[in-house]
Amino acid sequence: GAAGRWMAARGAGDRLTDPVLLRHLLWIAVASGLPLQLHAGLGAPGARVDRTDPVLLTDFVRATAGLGTDLVLLHGYPYHRHAAHLAGVFPHVYADCGAALVRTGARAATVLAEVLELAPFGKILFSSGARGLPELHVVGAHLFREALARVLGGWVSEGAWSLDDARRVATMIASGNAARVYGLS
Repeated sequence: GAAGRWMAARGAGDRLTDPVLLRHLLWIAVASGLPLQLHAGLGAPGARVDRTDPVLLTDFVRATAGLGTDLVLLHGYPYHRHAAHLAGVFPHVYADCGAALVRTGARAATVLAEVLELAPFGKILFSSGARGLPELHVVGAHLFREALARVLGGWVSEGAWSLDDARRVATMIASGNAARVYGLS
């Protein structure tokens, strides 16, 4: 019934907003056992940022624990610390920090350090955070690499980490974690 009502009332390109259909689709996705990506934080222009805080997903995250589906919280900014916290608390939650770094530019290292404070290193995923022009993906990758080098390099120069540990964690975040979560070989 909900699908019929939504289909009859929708215009071309309308977003799916029916809560019954959204819940149905979320639980179908969870039942698939494949990683489920959930957008959180800033996204589409004009979106209500107060409705994009990943903390609002806590009940859903709790309900999906132990069901075999990993949840990947995409973007997160300006709630990147909340996404990192959920990744730190729930074994099946991961935080993608790409768009947060693209949005903050010169402060990307600060934002990444905040994510690293809360999420285990094995729960943070890289993405370019870009959309649209291919060049933006290159910019996103550059910002990520630069921010990660500044944060981890700082820890090495302070004597808090060894160079080998920094390289291992950089590899995990840059590619290893995503390969594991998404089953890539």
